[in-house]
Amino acid sequence: MIQYMKSGISALTLAVLSVIMTGCRQENTMNRNEIPTPVSVSDITYGSVSRVFTTNSTAVSNAEAELSTEMAGKYLLQRNPATGKPYKLGDKVRKGAVIVRIEDKSYENGISIETKRLNLELAEQEQAKTKSLYDKGGATLTEVKNSDIKIMSSRLDYENAEMNLEKMNIRAPFEGVIVNLPHYSNEAKLNSGTSVVTIMDYSSMLLEINLPESAINEVKIGQEAYITHYTLPGDTIIGEVTELSPAISAETRTFKGKLVINNKDLLIRPGMFVKADIVTESHSSTIVIPKNIVRNERNRRTVFVVDQGIARARNIKLGLEDKNSVEVLSGLDKDDQLVVRGFETLRDGSKVKIQR
Repeated sequence: MIQYMKSGISALTLAVLSVIMTGCRQENTMNRNEIPTPVSVSDITYGSVSRVFTTNSTAVSNAEAELSTEMAGKYLLQRNPATGKPYKLGDKVRKGAVIVRIEDKSYENGISIETKRLNLELAEQEQAKTKSLYDKGGATLTEVKNSDIKIMSSRLDYENAEMNLEKMNIRAPFEGVIVNLPHYSNEAKLNSGTSVVTIMDYSSMLLEINLPESAINEVKIGQEAYITHYTLPGDTIIGEVTELSPAISAETRTFKGKLVINNKDLLIRPGMFVKADIVTESHSSTIVIPKNIVRNERNRRTVFVVDQGIARARNIKLGLEDKNSVEVLSGLDKDDQLVVRGFETLRDGSKVKIQR
């Protein structure tokens, strides 16, 4: 009976050992026969990455002027010196350029500017003569002072006449672009206070923004902002935070701010709804990798590198990130070959075949 049991145990042991050895042989055979997964790799690169707060708002011009007539008269649209043709919508204008002139002969005659100019010249001559006589003892001090009063009065009359005549010219108060030019027939009679042209300077633009409460300690005056618009997919325009309110709205949980946009190439137009990415922190010369290759596993961030044809999982520590990229603070070396395609089905120890 005892001999039988010993024989039975020995047979069972042999059977178990046989199964284990068979499994090992099968596993070794599977490892040898594993088909390498095709992957694409990239060298470790160093670059810049930034943390941003994104907001949207409507861009408005920093300077706008609607110009109206100060007096009644005939409407005369002037010619643009740059084109030789009458001013039109979209034309650039220089500061001080006469865009519209109002003509009224009776008004000009009433001003009598030539008479006032001659009176000023005569007063200047008389003053010079009186001072000369005074120096020689031929005139009194009272006569000199009277000549001074006369010349001041004549100069005031002449300057007032010039200002009244200037009311007939509608000039650009700053360099800008004509954005509104109501149509009037040439020499049409206009009343005083009629709007004739609107000019904007949008080489510098303003963006009024609302930021979330969470940004109150991160967004600061002087920080850069990247301004984009869907009609300008290849262009990013630089803005700057210039004003911030310290008060948070109890209703929206946001606070107000202002951005000034450097729009010297006039790519952003007044009224455009644009996106502003405010840069609150930026790191340069740091390892930057695509965000989409990072795997999240049990609160760990991993990527795959290739080592002698084998995929190795690397735990990494992340830093700043933007829309497409993320900074790697630790876990990667400069000589690593980073898997950027084909990583989805990999596991640590998988065989891989690099495809260029």
